[in-house]
Amino acid sequence: MILPRLFASFFIVGFFSYGGGYAMIPLIEREIVQRQQWLSAREFLDILAIAEITPGPIAINSATFVGYRMAGVLGSIMATLGVVLPSLLVIGVLSYVYVKYQGAPQLKAAFAAVRPIVVVLILMAAINIGTRTIYDTYSVVVAATTLLLMLKTRLNPILLLVLSGVVGVILF
Repeated sequence: MILPRLFASFFIVGFFSYGGGYAMIPLIEREIVQRQQWLSAREFLDILAIAEITPGPIAINSATFVGYRMAGVLGSIMATLGVVLPSLLVIGVLSYVYVKYQGAPQLKAAFAAVRPIVVVLILMAAINIGTRTIYDTYSVVVAATTLLLMLKTRLNPILLLVLSGVVGVILF
């Protein structure tokens, strides 16, 4: 049955990924597209685009959309629970450890060691998605313009994403 497999797949992703939703994207894609073969790479990118523009964390939105696509409402519930539950468990344990040992230099060193890993995971997600979605002159121009506007102006990033989407619909 698909429901336990959805829960297990997203539980594994949730348990073995650190750094938030963007750091989870490569792991979700590997599990959903390559390992389980529930979706094609194109379908996953479409779900990822919807998850990005929908309010809420991208990993949870992705799990919800994939679960719904595979098994309807129950699938979305199982996938969402699967991706969220590990974080709740880990945060509970880490909170206890942090409160008990907050002054320990080993704990500070452990947190410092995790930071570069998170940066690499997010960078890998950006490269992975970018190489498949920025593939012609128009998409390069739209992506570069959006990035420059985000870096050089105080325009709201959500507005820029919406405008980029509108330009993409017009161009493509």
